[in-house]
Amino acid sequence: MRILNQNNSPYADDDNPYWISFSDIMAGLLVIFILACVVLIMKLTKMNEEMAQRRVEVERVIQEIQGINALREEMLQEIKAELAAKGIAVEITENSSVLRVPDDQLYFRTMSYEIPKEKLTLVEEIGRVLHDALIKDDRFTHVDTVFIEGHTDSRRAGGLAMGNWGLSTYRAIAVWKYWSEETDYGPGLLEMKNMQGQNMFSVSGYAATRRVELEEVCEDSFRRNRRIDLRFSMRKPVVSDYQGVIDLLGGEKANVQDQAS
Repeated sequence: MRILNQNNSPYADDDNPYWISFSDIMAGLLVIFILACVVLIMKLTKMNEEMAQRRVEVERVIQEIQGINALREEMLQEIKAELAAKGIAVEITENSSVLRVPDDQLYFRTMSYEIPKEKLTLVEEIGRVLHDALIKDDRFTHVDTVFIEGHTDSRRAGGLAMGNWGLSTYRAIAVWKYWSEETDYGPGLLEMKNMQGQNMFSVSGYAATRRVELEEVCEDSFRRNRRIDLRFSMRKPVVSDYQGVIDLLGGEKANVQDQAS
């Protein structure tokens, strides 16, 4: 028996131009799958290249920061060694960021912020070694601020403006004024500017709020809290320096959010 179409003509599968065989469908799907794989591989390759670039940039930033910190430690160690050769003992503290001049090296008389005459040479030597270390290889270009910090013990300084706060601040000022006004290297210290064009040196007083010895139980603990600290704050990264890294990390965060959504 033969099947007739609407025109009463025989219907033959081989003569239908709209018929697509199963093998043709599979071949088409295979082509689409291959194209999708190629696109995916290209995207993955691009992502890997971008991630590799991000890692390189981040590692560069980390190395630069580590290099600045290493420079500070090198400088402080050099200053300490130079002063030791002159018979002046100082300490390096707080993760190699502070050069401490203890009271047994530079002392002030009770209730006084005037540098004792017998200590003027010591103060002059410390300032000279500091100056020479900063100008060596233009190290000062990597420094943001050198803070001259005064510290007292907790015993109340009556009769002075602002008490221990004033006393600690005036002692720090006395050191800076001697360096900047009474020495031949003073003009060099005054001329030093940080990357923002600001004066590099600053003074501050902390009274007894930042003690070395929390419990002052003997004269030695009182003495250790009385000191002059030189705190070296290095140049911090600014946005313009690392905008490329920020952009890369921002793009990576956006990619993660897109994948999560």
